[in-house]
Amino acid sequence: MKKSMNKTTKNNLINYGIVIVLFIVVQILSGTGNLSRLLTGLLVPLCVYTIAAISLNLVVGFSGELSLGHAGFMCVGAYSSALFSHVASDIPQVPRFILAILLGALVAAVFGVIIGIPVLRLRGDYLAIVTLAFGEIIKNLINILYVGMDDTGLHVATSAAGLKLAAGGKQILKGALGISGTGALYKDVKHYFFPIGILLVLITLFIVQNLVNSRSGRAIMATRDNRIAAESVGIDVTKFKLLAFTISAALAGVAGVLYAHNLSMLKVSGFDYNMSILILVYVVLGGIGNLRGSMIATIILYALPELLRGFANYRMLIYAIVLIVMMLFNWAPAARNRRAQIMEKIKGTKNKKEAA
Repeated sequence: MKKSMNKTTKNNLINYGIVIVLFIVVQILSGTGNLSRLLTGLLVPLCVYTIAAISLNLVVGFSGELSLGHAGFMCVGAYSSALFSHVASDIPQVPRFILAILLGALVAAVFGVIIGIPVLRLRGDYLAIVTLAFGEIIKNLINILYVGMDDTGLHVATSAAGLKLAAGGKQILKGALGISGTGALYKDVKHYFFPIGILLVLITLFIVQNLVNSRSGRAIMATRDNRIAAESVGIDVTKFKLLAFTISAALAGVAGVLYAHNLSMLKVSGFDYNMSILILVYVVLGGIGNLRGSMIATIILYALPELLRGFANYRMLIYAIVLIVMMLFNWAPAARNRRAQIMEKIKGTKNKKEAA
């Protein structure tokens, strides 16, 4: 037991160490002027997608459920925090940004509970279809929403004319045109978005790793491995799956907050089906249930297409080759482990027969 705990702690510290070392290397390259403008622009999105991949791995890897609505939770967190930043512009920038992060996480968690209670009673493809539908519904609802603010308060309508703002009023959410100028509200803080992103990645790792290694985490993995056996020993399957789903949604909301405040123009079209699939690809190719693999896969697969723009004719070919290589390296050890488990079962059965 002691060795197992030490191994778990060691793995957790390695994950933290990878993030910290990456931050130090980037700071050294930036300080010496060896970091290009292209790479500088990729730093915050890398943090966003790393948080999203780690949080999705909690559902897909540890809870054993296939969710395709992660972009929807990011969208909810992004828009709720951006609206808050515009409405609460009188609050100083640092506490306002902290409150925006907390609000984005809270709103996404609430949607996680609302969606999770009915949805988590489904399994397999049905769950994937419903979560995908949730992401599309959220996107279409925001597309027709208009929000403005004047001296009398907030106004919400389904058309720009329906807002009826007083003189001096400001339109914040403009339907499909989204929200503009959110990043400009944090001109003194925006230079620190990458360190903030690294801190949020570490917090996400801390939350997920501690949950997975806790009693609740073991119950979550038990429901993944054998639902019937888990129910037979008194584990409330729906409760623990909902816990994982809600925490995953909240962390996706945090990723959405960072995403929204790093852009000059926030549009709902960015949170489409492709974003959910992209995050799922990072999780699968990094190793389902492997947080370190999710981080490494996100860094490689997100940065690679941008870094290969100089190879215009061969960029996607190289990207496809890297995907295949990562998949082979990912699944080969898993296949060997599975074969080893099967051989052990065969040997155990044979020994029992010989003993009989």
